[in-house]
Amino acid sequence: MIDPSISTFLITLLNIGILFVVLRAVLFKPLTRFMEDRTKKVQDTIAEAEKINAEARARLKDYEERLRSAREAGAAIIKAAEEQARKQAAQLIAEGNEAAAQALDHGRKQLEAERQAALACFRVEAVALVLSATRALLQRELTGEDSPHFAGLLLQELGKDWHV
Repeated sequence: MIDPSISTFLITLLNIGILFVVLRAVLFKPLTRFMEDRTKKVQDTIAEAEKINAEARARLKDYEERLRSAREAGAAIIKAAEEQARKQAAQLIAEGNEAAAQALDHGRKQLEAERQAALACFRVEAVALVLSATRALLQRELTGEDSPHFAGLLLQELGKDWHV
């Protein structure tokens, strides 16, 4: 079998120690530093993402508050506009009713004036007709019975015209 000697053992041990020191200096320290840097970058990125996320939440809350305020203001504006429209509609209806009543009253007065004018014209024509009939009757020979009869008719017609 193989008889290891102490010198070989010590040389192997020395080689392992040197290899450990060299590997540690060349490989482990840069690798550890790289891993620490990478961990720090990841932590910084996570912290930055949390900061951005918090800002986004704050902005979202602000936007939601603004949107709620805008909706409330819009609803208030719409309510005020509807109330204003109702008032204007009521005013227009009242003005329309008043104008219609005035027009109707004016029409009635005008109709009454025209009726009175027509009645006056009718009276004038009736008097002319009566006078014409009277002239015709006076030109013809009247009997004793005709005079009271025609006089009564004449008075009756004149009485109707004055009472209408």
